[in-house]
This record gives sequence, structure tokens and C-alpha cells, in this order.
Amino acid sequence: MNIFLSLFIIFTCGILGGFIFEKIKLPKLVWYIILGILIGPSVFNIVDDTLINISSYLRQIALVIILTRSGLSLNINNLKKIGRPAILMCFVPACFEIIGITIFAPLFLGISYLEALLLGSVLAAVSPAVVVPRMIKLMDEGYGNEHNVPELIMAGASCDDIFVIVLFYSFKNLIATSSFDPWTITQIPLSIISGITLGILVGLLMVLIINKLKMNKIINVIFMLGLSFGMIALENVLKSYFSISSLLAIIVMALIVNIFKKEDSKEIQKTYNSLWSGFEILLFTLVGIATNINYAFSKDGAILVGVVLIALVFRSIGVIICLIATRFNKKEKLFIIFSYLPKATVQASIGAIALAEGLNCGTVILTGAVISILITAPLGAILMDRTYNKLLSNE
Repeated sequence: MNIFLSLFIIFTCGILGGFIFEKIKLPKLVWYIILGILIGPSVFNIVDDTLINISSYLRQIALVIILTRSGLSLNINNLKKIGRPAILMCFVPACFEIIGITIFAPLFLGISYLEALLLGSVLAAVSPAVVVPRMIKLMDEGYGNEHNVPELIMAGASCDDIFVIVLFYSFKNLIATSSFDPWTITQIPLSIISGITLGILVGLLMVLIINKLKMNKIINVIFMLGLSFGMIALENVLKSYFSISSLLAIIVMALIVNIFKKEDSKEIQKTYNSLWSGFEILLFTLVGIATNINYAFSKDGAILVGVVLIALVFRSIGVIICLIATRFNKKEKLFIIFSYLPKATVQASIGAIALAEGLNCGTVILTGAVISILITAPLGAILMDRTYNKLLSNE
């Protein structure tokens, strides 16, 4: 099949089906995955091989867009204003979910503990694609504003994704090298430190370019994308000699622009949001295409459903711990738990990487990512939509 015909099917069917899913109050990204499964090798097999062959590059571009949006939208002032619970929500629920998966996945799926850590780091991120639009709607309607509930959830969700992605690449590198000597272990903090340093330097360069050249927002976005791809290329060139987390550098670059050029960052973010509208359809459909439906409906697929549900319990315990001795009442705490259930964006971005790189646990991780999206995205969306007016006060 021609690649352009494949793209025609993906975008037209994706948009039309997504519209129908939103009308019935389900996240449209669930339809994108179903569409990918239907047109992929597991069912009708009507997608062009060229698209499948370049899918890893398309996923990486989507990940760059996701991380840049996170950095541009991260509100440091909100984190400071809300204080301790906002900081804890950035990593504690994810850590609890990873712990739960690391305990139970080796028992039920027969994978190693390090592979379970990798699976946990894929499944542990909350989805801004599902959560953020709903929180903006609540803020506009005045729900939860008394105790800044929507701001807490949005700030935590953005940082949660960043934290989990850094963990994923650290664990993946450990598995890929099959080496656990002290030098390999020290590469993790070194890659984080070097990534932050590189991101600060490139971010300051981006700020200088914005100040000096006075380019329009589209050119700013193109330049920022170019810098992001340059940092990824630099990591690939140096990885044999020195470890750099280019993805962390991309986040820090965006954060620096957000801090020093607030108004320009808002304009850049709008364009990135438009880019994401197209890549969102492509990304989730590609994840569906890569899914082995036979494995998903096998015994291991059923076990993965159980592991995902157990992980949600651990995640909810982590949220409760973050909210101990805070001003939030019981109803608000319950709503925050519901809001931290949906998974989608990060799982779609990194879920297929282990399989694409030939890791033994690749099929398990990709299937787990798809199952977690199909279960938690509708569940979280429905719970938030049906309970916000009962659990949150209206100001």
C-alpha cells in the first residue's frame, strides 16, 4: 500500500472517529489506538511498510514535542504557591506505581526485576492529554479553585512525565548494556547532570536568539525544534564516550525560555500544541499498529491487566501519602486520586521503544502500555467528568 494512502486513512479516520468518541465522552486517543490495531498487521494489515519502518523516528519527534510542551507549560510559581504536596505529586505516586509493578510483574510475568523496573517506568506516567484540558475547564468554571486543586494536578502531571521518562531511559540503558559495573551505574547521574547543563546553555542561547533576531513565532518554533534535534544528535555521537540525557536537556531548554521569555514562550507553546494535534493521531495509531493483538488476548495479556490494576492501587496510595496533613478535604483528595489514574501520552511515546530496540521484554512492555491506556484513559476521564461537580466546591 502507498504510504500516502496509509496517512490518508490514519488522519481522516482518526479525526472522524475521534470526534465520535469525544461525543460519547471517551478520550479520542483510545480510538486512535483501536484504529491502529485494525489497520495494522494483527487484523487487516493495510498499512504501508515504509510507515512502519520510520515509526521509531516519528515517535521520537512526538516525544520531543511532548517534552518541549511540558517545559514551556511548567509553572514554577504554582509549584511554589501550592508547596509540599505539589512537589511530592511530581514523583511519589510514580515511584509507588513502579514499586508495585517491580514487586508483582516478576512473579506473574516471569520477567527480571530490572525489566519490571523498565515496565514500571513506562506505565507510571499520568497523561496530560487526558488531564490538562479537564483541569483548564474546571478552573474556568470555578471548581476546586479555593484550594488550587486543578493547578496541583496540572503541575504534578507535567513533572511526573519528565521524572518517569528520565527513569525509563536510565533503566533501558542498563538493560541494553547488560552491565552493572560501577561505571555503568555512575552514567545515570552523569547523564542527568550533563543533560541539565546542556539544556541551560542551549536555553540561554535560545533566549539570546529571541532577543537579538526578533523572529516571528513560527521561526522560533522551527529554530527550537532544530536545537532539540541537534541535542539528540549530539547524544548519539557522544554516547560511546560520555552519557548525556538529551531529552532532559530539551525540557530544561524549554523551561529556561519559559522563565526568561514568558510571553514568547506562550506563543511558541501554542504552535507546539498545533503540531501535537497532528502528531497525537499519528503517535497513538502507530502504537496500535505495533501491538500484537494475539499476545494481548493471551494469558500474559490477561495477567498484564491484573498488574495494571494492582499498580493503580499502589499509585493511589502514593497520592494519599502526598496529601497527608494538607488543606485538601476528603472529597478533594478522592478527586485528585481519580485525576492521577489516566495514562496515554508517555506510554504511547516510549512504549514501543524496547520492542524496536530488540529487548526481550519489548512485547510485554508495549502490550502493557496499550492495555494501560485502554483501561485507565476512559476510566480516569469518566470518573473526572462524573464526579467533579460532586467532589469539588465551586467558587
